[in-house]
Amino acid sequence: MMKIIIKDYSRRIGLAMAVLTLGGVIAGCEKYVDIKTQGQLTPGTIENYRYLLNNTTTFEAAPALSDMAADDLEIIDGSAQQKSLSGSDSYGYYCRSYQWADDIYPIGNQNFKDDNWSRLYNAIAYANTVIAEVPKVSDGTPAEISQLVAEAKIHRASAYLMLANTYAKPYLRESANTELGVPLILQPTTEQSLNRGTLQQLYDAILADIEAALPGLPAQQQFTTLPSKVSAYGLLARTYFYMNRYADAAKAADQALALNDKLNDLTKLTTTTMISYPRRINNPEILLSKVPVNGITAYVPTAFRLSKDLLTLFDESDQRYNLFTVPGSKISAWEVYEGRYYYLDYIKDEGRNVGPSVPEMLLIKAEAAARDNQTATAMTLVNHLRASRILPGSTVNLTASDASDALEKVIQERRREFMFRMLRWWDMRRLKDDTRFQKTYTRTFGGNTFTLAPNSDRYVFRIAQYEINLSPEIAQNP
Repeated sequence: MMKIIIKDYSRRIGLAMAVLTLGGVIAGCEKYVDIKTQGQLTPGTIENYRYLLNNTTTFEAAPALSDMAADDLEIIDGSAQQKSLSGSDSYGYYCRSYQWADDIYPIGNQNFKDDNWSRLYNAIAYANTVIAEVPKVSDGTPAEISQLVAEAKIHRASAYLMLANTYAKPYLRESANTELGVPLILQPTTEQSLNRGTLQQLYDAILADIEAALPGLPAQQQFTTLPSKVSAYGLLARTYFYMNRYADAAKAADQALALNDKLNDLTKLTTTTMISYPRRINNPEILLSKVPVNGITAYVPTAFRLSKDLLTLFDESDQRYNLFTVPGSKISAWEVYEGRYYYLDYIKDEGRNVGPSVPEMLLIKAEAAARDNQTATAMTLVNHLRASRILPGSTVNLTASDASDALEKVIQERRREFMFRMLRWWDMRRLKDDTRFQKTYTRTFGGNTFTLAPNSDRYVFRIAQYEINLSPEIAQNP
């Protein structure tokens, strides 16, 4: 059986050593790349790297911290959920994220390693190996080589975009050349600087990877875990969007939708027919599947309870509410769990997708239109999405009095569509300086009150001290 061992970055950046076998992923500790084979697979062949890119456990990784910090979530103080969370330090990261704490993974805690950081850099390590070594394989056509390198570049760009929106400040053109990014590792070697560089350098690298990858990718792939042209355009649209380059984001979203504009019609489903809702790997709405590192979150006590603020945006004609959320009695049979909880990942027994999707492309275009004073266009796009979400006979089509009203309605639709899908936290970050959406958030947990002001440093997660101790050249966030 073939075994591929990826370079060990762990001594410098705290990355987990990844060992891929055809049977799954196990731990390893080799210092150098070492491709070992048994049977008919031989070193230096393109098939080795195809197997490597098929390792979805590695490449689907996405951060989970965002959903715990976002205002979609509410943990009622004194509830059974809150007491369960407080009763075990295994859930410390969950509680501290919810509290917008200074240190989510403090040294001395039994879970002081940040899996979000390490899993994303582990994906980057895999991608770097493919990008560096595939052009040197002894077989494979130029098209095959180009495609594998392109897939790896899309995975790498996606990982860096998620790192940027977790551990760096929101992108602002006027400050991007001075704000810190994250360590930019583009080669499969430990002999390189781990200084963070600037946010502009980080976004430039993300855009360069996507643009370089596009020519080598097929229009679509059989599975949503494999990058394609539609994945690349979706990721490009998302990147421009969080750079506040809305016109460019809308153009890229258009290019994605030209290849895939399919929507799941939720109005045809009921709670008893949800078994037919597509799995993530072949969901036609998903352009590139990515999954938070904590996987399924509907188990007690880490279930996601919808905040009162989020609940006000739903009514019982919205199938996202009816199908993707449940009352607390469904969460726990032995404790009193009140309120409403997100449940889609539990229903399908798989982690929720946070990667680019068809709905995201529609709402990117809608927001770009609203910001360009195209009120009617913005609402047409919103209502096109709502037609597959809202039961007939209810208020499917929304109207807006002007562009500002349209923008507010687009933001609200984003909250409904992307609840607990990472993007709400990203939106809170990019909108926090806009007086139309500016807000100070307050939470109570364990009798203590926690506040997140628009100018708070806690819109950026601090890097785990474990990583700083391993690599002191990595500058810490304030």
